[in-house]
Amino acid sequence: MANMKKNAAFKRERVKKGIYLLPNLFTTGSLFCGFYSVIAAMKGDYWIAAVPILIAFVLDGLDGRIARMTNTTSKFGSEYDSLSDLVAFGVAPAILAYTWALSIFGKWGWLAAFLFVVCGALRLARFNIQIGLIESKVFNGLPIPGAAAVVATGVLLFYYLGGEGKFNDLTILICMVFLSLLMVSNIKYYSFKDLNFFSRKPFMSFVLIVFIMIIVIAEPQIMMFTFSLGYSLSGPAWAIIKVGKKAYIEIKSKRSHVMIDRMSKK
Repeated sequence: MANMKKNAAFKRERVKKGIYLLPNLFTTGSLFCGFYSVIAAMKGDYWIAAVPILIAFVLDGLDGRIARMTNTTSKFGSEYDSLSDLVAFGVAPAILAYTWALSIFGKWGWLAAFLFVVCGALRLARFNIQIGLIESKVFNGLPIPGAAAVVATGVLLFYYLGGEGKFNDLTILICMVFLSLLMVSNIKYYSFKDLNFFSRKPFMSFVLIVFIMIIVIAEPQIMMFTFSLGYSLSGPAWAIIKVGKKAYIEIKSKRSHVMIDRMSKK
């Protein structure tokens, strides 16, 4: 009888140590895309290296949703996803940026690429410990997939506009540093987690989505870069607007107090 209980407990322990296949397969696909991007960048195939990063972006968005939809979320999946993200959205775009544009700047070039990787790692670590502590409608700092998308779509846009070979320009180094700092900042970014595509929406919302899809299909390189860059700048713009509103309210309040004081003196 004791042996039967021991065997049952052992079986339950083995079940707990198992992993869910479907969401982790998507995560593995994202990891593979990141690894393949590094290989392509090292070969000098920069356009080809940019595409897997964007594919990883899609897979990264699917693995979590599938896990929640199928009730297969797990601690293992969460940790595996973070490690995959570091490769696909941290190491891969950093290597791509270095081989494509930063190598000419010597140590400053590879230091800028390393800064991107380390800030991405810090961003992921902070996100993992802040789950449940901040509201889900916003991200604290630029998400690492968003930063990687700016790099990847920038490369695609460069070749779409007729560029060839490498793009040795100081703006890329500045951009990498700027994206790195945005990732570890406390600037809030909209997370899109409260969007529900299964609920009823106004008719014009559907028309707008179709219109955007048509533009993206017509000019994918331009529109993908525009969306990626626009999202990365939306956080600072949002913060500036909030600060401006707060300052305006304070000035308005002070003026009203001054007017009240003058009226009372009269």
